[in-house]
Amino acid sequence: MSEASGSRSGGGRDRDAEGRARSTRPRDGLGRPLPYGSEGVARQPEGVVRTPEDTVAEAQVLLDAGKPFHAHEVFEDAWKSGPGEERALWRGLAQLAVGLTHAARGNRTGGARLLRRGGGAVEEWAAGAGQARPYGIEIAELASWARELATVVEGEATAVDAREWAPRLRG
Repeated sequence: MSEASGSRSGGGRDRDAEGRARSTRPRDGLGRPLPYGSEGVARQPEGVVRTPEDTVAEAQVLLDAGKPFHAHEVFEDAWKSGPGEERALWRGLAQLAVGLTHAARGNRTGGARLLRRGGGAVEEWAAGAGQARPYGIEIAELASWARELATVVEGEATAVDAREWAPRLRG
């Protein structure tokens, strides 16, 4: 379980040590909640401040392991803690990871939509920032991957394999 596992009082919402609502339900590898007491996959700690290079490396490990939901949480930390001028980049990367998550869960519409949105967001950020390879991320290849997978997802009747479709962030 996560470090955020606080308490459930009287069947109410889970709360962390500071009293914030925070689910303590275990989750599977794609971030879907499991019943309390089930064996789940370890969650990513929240609010971790990493260097951009560490963010990309950790997210890649998670994507390669078929855990795009967890990679999304790593990108979300960068989005929330990074410099303002890079937030759109990290948000777009988080959207790509969530798009892959939805596609792997069999949500074709949500998966394709988020893949296209995230791909467009990282391309737009790169064009505006004048950076084609921020932190070694191959923006053009990543956006192409997102468009290709969105098209596949829309045409498939079943979920895609997150590990098989994991993008290479650094070409």
